[in-house]
Amino acid sequence: MNLSTARTFLFVPGDRPDRFGKAAASGADVVVLDLEDAVAPDRKPEARRHLRAWLREGGAAVVRVNAPGTPWHDDDLAMAAEAAAAVMVPKAEDPAALAAIARRVPAIVPLVETAAGVLGAPAVCAAPSVVRPAFGSVDLGAQLGVDHRSHDALRHARATLVLAAAAAGCAAPIDGVTTALDDPAALRADTEHAAMLGFTAKLCVHPRQVDVVHDAFAPSEEDVAWARRVVAAAGDGAAVAHGGEMIDRPVLLRAQAVLARAAR
Repeated sequence: MNLSTARTFLFVPGDRPDRFGKAAASGADVVVLDLEDAVAPDRKPEARRHLRAWLREGGAAVVRVNAPGTPWHDDDLAMAAEAAAAVMVPKAEDPAALAAIARRVPAIVPLVETAAGVLGAPAVCAAPSVVRPAFGSVDLGAQLGVDHRSHDALRHARATLVLAAAAAGCAAPIDGVTTALDDPAALRADTEHAAMLGFTAKLCVHPRQVDVVHDAFAPSEEDVAWARRVVAAAGDGAAVAHGGEMIDRPVLLRAQAVLARAAR
């Protein structure tokens, strides 16, 4: 489970242990066992017990804990720390809170889903143990009073998170969920829009979304052919003109990244 290069993060409700194994076998790069939104308050202790058992038995997953300041956060974090599990932290906007969590777990995926989180994204991404941020489009859309499905409404927020991750040296961000479960065209359009802005992964809420997302993030045949031409022409890395295009080190690096994505 490589959090930096994963393309799909599949949520599974923490109170549905019957789905844990199915999620692990779905082809998703990362399974996210969810203790937050997917679990009712009165079922959170039960869900925590299920997660503890799964992780003790060798299950590989990220744990989405409840947000700092909620009544369940400390118990969630203690369970994740016991299993040395990476955590996804919702409502991430306070670097000090993330630093406190980092002292107890090996890796953090902050879920940026508030206006304060977007505006504070550089500090959030630079917090200790942060591997890469994720974007919470649904919650942010609700706070802003805009349609979370609108690419235009949340374009600035998405671009801000991409810049913040790059500036902090994190892996590129994970895009938010597509709530339409039976609309692969909408899912593909959402994923391609996110990829255009610099995202390289997506949160998924159903196994049937996984293959569509993987395919949408894969470079096109045209992109791969371009990248191969660039690498072949680059030679020793000095700037050259080839096929009417200037090829220098930044262009070469992008071509190499395209080929690496194609290989994955």
